[in-house]
Amino acid sequence: MMRVHCLQHVAFEGLGGIEPWLTERGYRLSCSRLYAGEPLPKPDDFDWLIVIGGPMGANDEDVYPWLAAEKTLISQWIDAGKRVLGLGLGAQLIAASLGAMVCKNEQREIGWFPIERTAEAMAHPLGRLFPPRSVVFQWHGDTFALPVGAVRLASSEACRNQAFAIGDQVLALQFHLHMTPAGAAQLVEQCDADLKPGPFVQAAERILGTPEDFQRINALLVELLHAFA
Repeated sequence: MMRVHCLQHVAFEGLGGIEPWLTERGYRLSCSRLYAGEPLPKPDDFDWLIVIGGPMGANDEDVYPWLAAEKTLISQWIDAGKRVLGLGLGAQLIAASLGAMVCKNEQREIGWFPIERTAEAMAHPLGRLFPPRSVVFQWHGDTFALPVGAVRLASSEACRNQAFAIGDQVLALQFHLHMTPAGAAQLVEQCDADLKPGPFVQAAERILGTPEDFQRINALLVELLHAFA
């Protein structure tokens, strides 16, 4: 049985569309709620690590001291040859754990915006699954540099590094393919201060969108999870 462990940073941001996919396959799922002080797992106890999002930054160790231990754990997990999937903040934490810079992006990117598949993605089994252009759910103000050995899979007008992979072991997505209508509503409620007007910031009404928006990104997520597994 595949053993999957999730690192959760805030109560209002969870696995979204990933959880039913795991459950349907009978995978064993557990979680460390870092915001509640729960302990980190040992890499030997699990096969997959999923690092999900949150409103803090990857460098905010002075406010969230557990971020330092979390980044150490992620690097240990990768060194052990285990699969690691990062989403939003999780992607930034993977990059930071591998020695890449995480910093403020020039623009906040919040809402539904297009990403473009990169040329180098076509040579990667996960990258080939991305359409040439797709509109995805974004909610970030930071960005990451690519770690050594990473392949850039996608870019956007507002943010050059939207996704990367390292072999078939590590997948990091700045955008949120797992997002559901309920999850987006929670973000709008809990992080409304992020919605200050900007060239790549949409109004709450557009962000909540239509069910078809979420169904479409969840379908792409399922394709990636099948390939990643």
